[in-house]
Amino acid sequence: MTVLSMRQVSRDHGTGNALVHALRQVDLDVAAGEFVAVMGPSGSGKSTLLTIAGGLDTPTSGQVVVEGADLGALGPAGRSALRRRAVGYVFQDLNLIPSLTAAENVMMPRELDGVRARQARREALHALAELGVGELADRFPEEMSGGQQQRVAIARALVGDRRLVLADEPTGALDSHTGEEVMRALRARCDAGAACLMVTHESRHAAWADRVVFLRDGLLIDATPGRPGPESLLEGAS
Repeated sequence: MTVLSMRQVSRDHGTGNALVHALRQVDLDVAAGEFVAVMGPSGSGKSTLLTIAGGLDTPTSGQVVVEGADLGALGPAGRSALRRRAVGYVFQDLNLIPSLTAAENVMMPRELDGVRARQARREALHALAELGVGELADRFPEEMSGGQQQRVAIARALVGDRRLVLADEPTGALDSHTGEEVMRALRARCDAGAACLMVTHESRHAAWADRVVFLRDGLLIDATPGRPGPESLLEGAS
C-alpha cells in the first residue's frame, strides 16, 4: 500500500530574478513498510520535499496524497488533522516546547488528536524508552543535552500509530552510537508497517534505508534500490 504519493510536484519561491525552483516536477512514492533516504547537496530541495510531503507547505504545482487523502483538496484544518493522526515529523530545529517536560512534549500530539491523558502518557513513556531516554520523562528541554533533546523529538514523531514518518537529519546532534540507536528505532518502525522518508547527508545512515533517492537543484536525479553500502551512496551523491 502506498502511504505517500507525490506527482509532478514543483515548489517555487520568489519571482523574477529572485525566482528559485526548490523542487521541479518530482515524482515519488513511499509504501507502507518502506524506508526511503533522501540525499543531495545543500540547497538541493531536500527539506522542502519533506515539508510538502507532510503538508506543512503546499506545492506550486502537482499533487501530494497521504494515506489516500489529496492534501491539495484539504483546507488548513484538514491538513492539520491528518498530520496529527498520521504523520510524525522530526524537525532539524527540534521544536520542543520549553515549558513542557519530555513526556508532555511527546504526549501533546496524541492529546490534540483526542487520546485521553493517561493513555497518551503511557504511549509517550513507551516511545521515550524506545529511544533510550525513558529516565528523562519529567525533565524540561533546558535540563537535557542537545542529543537528549533530539531523541525526545524523535520519540514525539514516533508516538502512536504514525503511518508516515518524516525525518530531517534526525541524527545531526547525536554521537555515532546514539545515532545508530535512532536509526534502529526508525528502521523498526518501518518494519512494523510505517512509511519513512528521511533526509540525511550521512551515507552510513542512508544504508539503513530500502531505497535512496538523490536530489540536485530540485530534481530527483537518481534512485538506488536495495540497501546500498556507503561506497555506492557516495558515488551517487558526488
